[in-house]
Parts: sequence; C-alpha cells; structure tokens
Amino acid sequence: ETRVYIITGGNTGIGFETAKDLADRGARVLLACRSEGRGIAARDKIIEATGNQNVHYRHLDLASLQSVRNFADDVIKNEGRLDVLINNAGIYGSEFNEKTEDGLLLGMQSNHFGPFLLTNLLLPKLKSSEPSRIVNVSSMAHKRGTVDLNNLNAEKDTEETFKRPNVYCASKLCNVLMTIELACRLKGTGVTANSLHPGVVETDILTSVPLLKHALPLAKVFLKSPREGAQTTIYLAVAPEVASTSGRYFVDCREAKSSQEAQDTEKARKLWDISERLVKLK
Repeated sequence: ETRVYIITGGNTGIGFETAKDLADRGARVLLACRSEGRGIAARDKIIEATGNQNVHYRHLDLASLQSVRNFADDVIKNEGRLDVLINNAGIYGSEFNEKTEDGLLLGMQSNHFGPFLLTNLLLPKLKSSEPSRIVNVSSMAHKRGTVDLNNLNAEKDTEETFKRPNVYCASKLCNVLMTIELACRLKGTGVTANSLHPGVVETDILTSVPLLKHALPLAKVFLKSPREGAQTTIYLAVAPEVASTSGRYFVDCREAKSSQEAQDTEKARKLWDISERLVKLK
C-alpha cells in the first residue's frame, strides 16, 4: 500500500525539499499550505522533478483553527491512511500582540496552537494506520525561549515577552514540549513523535529576521541549503532505525540534548492542558 505523508508548509524551503524527497520514494504526498498559488506551483515542480503524479496541494492556514478543522476533516474522510504527519510550517514570531481571528497570538498559533490542534485531530487516522510517525520541526532557538504558562496568549501585556524573537523562541520550545507529552500519551500505540532542529538553513524565515537580512550574503558560507536542512526531517520520517524511538529531539540525524526547560515533563503536561483549552479541543 502506498505510504501517505502530510507536510505542512511543503511549498517552500525545507518543507519543499522534504516533500520532493518523499515523492521521489513513491509516496503519496499532501502539501498542506496557506497559499494556493504557491502550493500548486510547488506541487507541479515536485511532479516534474520526480515523475510521481501522486502529489497534491491541500489548503491549510494554521492561523485559522477553522481551516485546521476543515483540512483534518478532509483527510479523515478522503484518505485511506496516514503514515506520517510532518509539522514543518512556521513563521518568525509575530508583531507585538498580533492576534488571529481566533484571538490567539499569531506567532504562537502558526507555530504551536495550529499544529497542536491538527495533530490531535489526525491522531485517530495515524493510530488506524500504525506504525506511523509524527515529526515536529522545532529549532535550536527553543534553547533561548521560555514558556510562561500564565501568559501563553499574551493575556498580560508585557512588551518584552512579545517581541518577535521571543515569540518565535517560545513557540519552538512549545514544539519540543508538545512532542514529549505526545510521546507519553502515545505509549503503547504504534505511533511515535519526535522533534528536531534542522540546522541554520537559508530559507524564507531567515530573510524575515531584520538583523540577518544584511548579513545573509556573508553568512551563506555557513548556512545549510534547504536540501541539507531537510535531511533530519526525512530521517525521522522514513529511517527504520528510529521506527520505535519516540519523545526525542534530533539534530543532524542524531539524538541531541534539548534545553533544561524543554525536558520538564510537568510543564509539558500543563502546556498540553492549556493548549487544549485555547484551541477548544474538548
């Protein structure tokens, strides 16, 4: 049976390279992206490069919980199985206290709350397709982040907390914490969950960081290409040797140490409960 992969943000950067690699392996690949134009262009490019016609664009805007629900409904109704969910899409934080239509902080919803809801809604499909995998693309930026459970959604306006870099680092820390609690909840099932840092990759996210924009030409020598940056994601999605590994954090296709805060299982559990409430999962 053809393996089915969903990759969010599969139209650009690391996501595109991951999708192309999986298509090359003969999988059915769903590119879950916000922009229809870019999603379809990416789909066509991947089909042309791999000869695999089984690549499809599906609309998904993580900054809209309704869009996440619509997307998940479509997958549950129309896909026979789901082998791997790759939560890859992300943005570089958001402006001070910028909220979505759901009243959630934009940077947190795009990078954490949206993927959190999506993963939960697709769990039944992943469980019925086991052995299956969830791969969460985090970042080493999580080490500079801190998560204030009493202020996850900028309820208290502290300018410092909601500067773009801080929102970004906090959301990436949430990715690692979510993975830990997810792995805990999935014990005894055939579904695994792992997170990763792709490396410092030359992608759209970097060009949105004001400080880096001018340094990019110089820094290019040290940056990974999107194809190199996609390798750890691909490894966690397909490698047989990590088939039963769960709740771990990877860098350069090897298990690595996440920050002290990212290993706080109690915090991970509380973050899960608050996230459930904020995305109205229950």
